[in-house]
Amino acid sequence: MTNRPSLPPEIARRRTFAIISHPDAGKTTLTEKFLLYGGAIQMAGQVRAKGEARRTRSDFMKMEQERGISVSASAMSFDFDGYRFNLVDTPGHSDFSEDTYRTLTAVDAAIMVIDGAKGVESQTRKLFEVCRLRDLPILTFCNKMDRESRDTFEIIDEIQESLAIDVAPASWPIGVGREFIGCYDMLHDRLELMDRADRNKVAESVKMEGLDDPKLADHVPADLLAKLRDEVEMARELLPAFNRKSFLEGHMTPIWFGSAINSFGVRELMKGISEYGPAPQPQNAADREIAPEEKPVTGFVFKVQANMDPKHRDRVAFVRLASGHFERGMKMVHVRTKKPMAVTNPVMFLAADRELAEEAWAGDIIGIPNHGQLRIGDALTEGEALRFTGIPSFAPELLQTVRATDPMKAKHLEKALMQFAEEGAAKVFKPMIGSGFIVGVVGALQFEVLASRIEIEYGIPVRFEGSQFTSARWVAGPRDKVEAFVNANKGHIAQDHDGDMVYLTRLQWDIDRVARDHPELRLTATKEMMV
Repeated sequence: MTNRPSLPPEIARRRTFAIISHPDAGKTTLTEKFLLYGGAIQMAGQVRAKGEARRTRSDFMKMEQERGISVSASAMSFDFDGYRFNLVDTPGHSDFSEDTYRTLTAVDAAIMVIDGAKGVESQTRKLFEVCRLRDLPILTFCNKMDRESRDTFEIIDEIQESLAIDVAPASWPIGVGREFIGCYDMLHDRLELMDRADRNKVAESVKMEGLDDPKLADHVPADLLAKLRDEVEMARELLPAFNRKSFLEGHMTPIWFGSAINSFGVRELMKGISEYGPAPQPQNAADREIAPEEKPVTGFVFKVQANMDPKHRDRVAFVRLASGHFERGMKMVHVRTKKPMAVTNPVMFLAADRELAEEAWAGDIIGIPNHGQLRIGDALTEGEALRFTGIPSFAPELLQTVRATDPMKAKHLEKALMQFAEEGAAKVFKPMIGSGFIVGVVGALQFEVLASRIEIEYGIPVRFEGSQFTSARWVAGPRDKVEAFVNANKGHIAQDHDGDMVYLTRLQWDIDRVARDHPELRLTATKEMMV
C-alpha cells in the first residue's frame, strides 16, 4: 500500500463498492437511503410501497417492482461529503448469483448487510466467499435493530466464526427492538440518536467526551445507559480495535448497527466508507497490473443490460474504468475486434435517471449504449491490447429446452436468446443434432424472468420444457482431439453463443467416463469471459 504513488485528487475521492446480502436483509432500502443522503433523490420509496407511494428507484424491471426483489445489478453514482460514490446494487436472490459474482469484479470494496435477528445467512456466506477470493475489504451493516434482534455479542461471534474474519465494532447499539434509541459511535465517541417520527429525516448526533460524560444521562434512560457502559467496556476488552491496514487487506470488518428503514446508522456507514474505504485499486490483466493513476484510459465490461429502455432496443454495457481520465467523444479501441469505437454518448446512472457523462475517472462506472458489439469481459483501451482477467462464467445448474408457442417466430426467438446470452442472463446452447435451443441457468427463478422478458420485450410467448441433460461442461484440449471427441459424441455436443464446444451430460458418470477415456481433454465448469 505504501510504495504506490499518490493518486490524482479526482481519482482518490472515488469510492466504488457493492452491497451484498441475503434476500430481505434490507439491501434495497439501504441503497435508497444512500441515494437520499447523497442528494440523488428527495424521498426514499419503499420496496413494497402502499398504493401510490413512491416505488424504489433502483428496481426498474417490471418483474422487480411486482415481486419486491432486485434481480439485475444496477450502478448508481452520487456525491457525499466531498467523495464520489459509485454504488453497485447486486441481486440478493441466489438464483442470480452469477450476475453478482461478476459485479464484484468491478468494485474495490463491499458492504455486507445482515439482519439483526437472522445473523449470517446462506447467501451472505456464498457472496462473502467471493469477496474473500478477491481480498475485497468488507464493511458490515447490521440492519433491523429496531425489531427484536439477537444479542450484539452473539451477532459478532457468529460473523467471526462462520466467516473467519475479525470484527471491530464501529458503533454499539443502545437498547433493542422497541427500546432501540440509537448507537454509541465507538470510533468518534459520539452519541447517535434515532428519530422515529420522520423516516426521511436524518437523526441527530451529540458529541461526547467518552462514556463517562454526564450529558449521556440526558439522552439515555438509566437502565440502558448502565448496560451500554458495561457492554462497551467488555467490547473494548474482548474485541479487536479497528485497524485500517487489516481492513484493507480483507482480514477485518468494521460493523455498524442501525435501521435502514428509519434512516438510522446509514450516515455513519457512509462516513466510514469515505474515511476508511479504499480508493480505486489496480486491476488485473493477463500481462500486467493496471494502476488507476496511469494516463491512458482503460476499462472492462462487467455487465450488459439489454432493453433498459423498452422503447429503444438498446443495450447498455456497464464499464468499470481501470485507469485514466475519460472524456466524452474519446476514441477507444475495442480489443476483441481490434476496431476503434468513438464513445459519444456514455451515461452515468443517478438512481433511475441517466445523464450523459462528460467525463469520468478511474474507479467510475459508465454505461455505453451499443447494439451488441460489447460483451461481458471485453476490454476498451487507447490502443494497448489488454485482456482483463478474473471475470467468470459459470456452468449452469439447470437446463431446459425452449420453444416459441408460435413456430413462425422461431427465428425471432433465436435473436432474443442470443441477446440474453450476451447479456449474461442465461447460457444458450445450440445442440449439434436436432433443432431448438437448450437454455441453462443457475437458479429456477431465472426461467420465469427470461420467459416474462422475452414476452414483454420481444412479444414472443415461449414455453420452457424439461431437458434430458442435467449439466454442461466446456471442452478444452488439443484441437484434433477435441474434433475427434465431438464427432464421436454428437448427441451430447452443443455450441454456446461464442461458438465454443460444450459437452452436455446426464449424469456425473458421463463426466467421469470422459476423464477416464480422454485424459488429454479437460471438461471445465467455468470459463473466463476473455477476449
